[in-house]
Amino acid sequence: MMKRSAYYKIAATLLSTTMLFACSNNDSTTTSSETSAETAGVGKLVNTDVSNLVSKAVSYQEDSYTQWKNENPTYIELNGTEATFDSSAAVLFKNNVLTIKTGGTYVLSGQLDNGQVVVDAEDKNTVKLILNGVDIQSSTSSAINVVNAEKTTISLVEGTENNISDGKQYVYEDSSEDEPNAAIFSKDDLTINGTGTLIVQGNYNNGIASKDKLKITSGNIEVHAVDDGIMGRDLVAVKEGTIKIEAGGDGIKSTNDEDTSKGVIALEGGTFDITSGNDGIQSIASLWITDGSYTIKSGEGSPDTINNHEERMPGQENSTAATTTTTESESYKGLKASVDIAVGGGSFKIDSEDDAVHSNQHVTLAGGEFMISTGDDGIHADSSVVTTGGNINITKSYEGIEGKNVTIEDGEIQLTSTDDGINVAGGNDASGMDMPTTATEGTGSLQINGGYISVNAQGDGLDSNGSISMTDGVVIVNGPTENMNGQLDYDSSFNITGGFIVAVGSSGMSQAHSEDSSQAGVLMTYPEIQTAGTMIHLEDSEGKNIVSFTPAKDYQSVFISSPELTKDASYTLYSGGTSTAEEADGLYTDGGVEGGTKVVDFTVSETVTWLNESGVTEAAANRPGGGVGAPGGDQARPDMGNRVDMFSDLDEETRQKVQEIIEQQRNGTLTQEEAQEQLAELGVEMPQRGTPPQQ
Repeated sequence: MMKRSAYYKIAATLLSTTMLFACSNNDSTTTSSETSAETAGVGKLVNTDVSNLVSKAVSYQEDSYTQWKNENPTYIELNGTEATFDSSAAVLFKNNVLTIKTGGTYVLSGQLDNGQVVVDAEDKNTVKLILNGVDIQSSTSSAINVVNAEKTTISLVEGTENNISDGKQYVYEDSSEDEPNAAIFSKDDLTINGTGTLIVQGNYNNGIASKDKLKITSGNIEVHAVDDGIMGRDLVAVKEGTIKIEAGGDGIKSTNDEDTSKGVIALEGGTFDITSGNDGIQSIASLWITDGSYTIKSGEGSPDTINNHEERMPGQENSTAATTTTTESESYKGLKASVDIAVGGGSFKIDSEDDAVHSNQHVTLAGGEFMISTGDDGIHADSSVVTTGGNINITKSYEGIEGKNVTIEDGEIQLTSTDDGINVAGGNDASGMDMPTTATEGTGSLQINGGYISVNAQGDGLDSNGSISMTDGVVIVNGPTENMNGQLDYDSSFNITGGFIVAVGSSGMSQAHSEDSSQAGVLMTYPEIQTAGTMIHLEDSEGKNIVSFTPAKDYQSVFISSPELTKDASYTLYSGGTSTAEEADGLYTDGGVEGGTKVVDFTVSETVTWLNESGVTEAAANRPGGGVGAPGGDQARPDMGNRVDMFSDLDEETRQKVQEIIEQQRNGTLTQEEAQEQLAELGVEMPQRGTPPQQ
């Protein structure tokens, strides 16, 4: 998925380090705001932390499948409207309702028509239901209803198929009641184990539901539900098993919204195939995953065309996607948690109408293989997103990764977005809409301390309302072709002390890194738009390759920063040519380039070297790393830390109006065409492809 072999060769060539994914000197956030990892081996430590979180939350003692034949079981044979069992057994059968009155082991087989199995253990002991090939159907209530027991275990005998279905309409003794509400319903702890098959039809509401803890340790389970598929109140835990869910509501969910210490979903393994009308997996608290295979389709899945925010009102989600504050029925996310999501391993194929991975607080990805297609954000956290490992491939998204703070410590990330690739923004499920109105308001940060990141964005490639820092890693950005966005976009600073980055895109809003960075970089602006596939080749005066890169899109500016760029050294930039070297995401490893045309010779004398076809050009005063491209030569590029400075010749009143129009266009209250019309009324022309702004 990620061309790893080529990636490591790139790392060796460009970074000259023994291990690209070594962690930085900074501590990194792990699974929650209260947990941090040691500097070395952070990925392994975080993965262990996820496992520790699960082990502390879940105990599977006495939940595994047992040799029930040695437990003096009570055998119950169901036959349509009758039930046969030993007369001494603590079992009642009346009006097609089989009631189990004490703890013990009960083996059920046969068919019960329009009936019900009720567990009402007066001694409050554990009840074990051994399903040995049953078909239990109810037309007026739950098919299995646990009213009272210390715990109930449903065991699936090897080689058997067990069918459980409820009625489309329930008949309650008291019209004010709303329980039971699932084909299999338990007011107490419920465990499912064994190697047989369980098929559940939740025709009234939910498929399998527990008002306490719900655990699955094994089994082949198939659930079809009008509303939620599998639901637990205090805990949902899966150790192993094959689980298929088709649900009109959520696939798997927890519901305890009264006790903040409960409501966790903990998944340690298993194979999941979930198709849900709403969220695929939703935790009212935290979602912790250490392993397993997950195929999830939520809502209608990712749309063919993703709406841009210019078609939305401020603070409004995609018309088919919900914010964190909207009602449950309007949420179509893949993985969702109200608190934290922490993933240590597993494979995920998520096709979601809304965010694929979404947390109201923190997301930590320490491992796992992700293949994501979504109608909104690939990965979103209202607070922080941290990746310390894993392979993340976001093939379709509005924004790839979004959080108030985003930290990349390790991992391989490839993402495609119709707006920003990685976006550091504030607000709940902001998607870039709750943006600061001035540069001084941005407080978030994007930190890149390792890993491999390849971004293909129609909006900004890397976008931070605050700062960006980079200490290690490889970053490739194929950014926007329109001048309203830039391959890099930050409001405060972009400090680079290590790592390699090449970022191409339009020239209208292009930025370089900050002057106080310790690693040098160059930003080249071409006089004309360069065609996608036109190679960029940079080498030093001795012919040593610094970078050979073939952009995936048309471009007019390129930013490069590499440890191989040193001050007072001379370089030559070429355009075009071919290479037979190994390539990953347009970036070539060792190997020469044939052909190509020399564009410019230059010497690196400052941290940021600004280039055009004539050579080194000057940056405007008070410009910490950005500006509009200068097709004409030495045209000064205004400060992009504050976008309104691109119109520095305007009076203060007009500048303010321009800023308001730009922010409205960015936030979605104005389309680009409407913004251009309003700017034209002020005598200002919005920059188009390849041209500077005009007044």
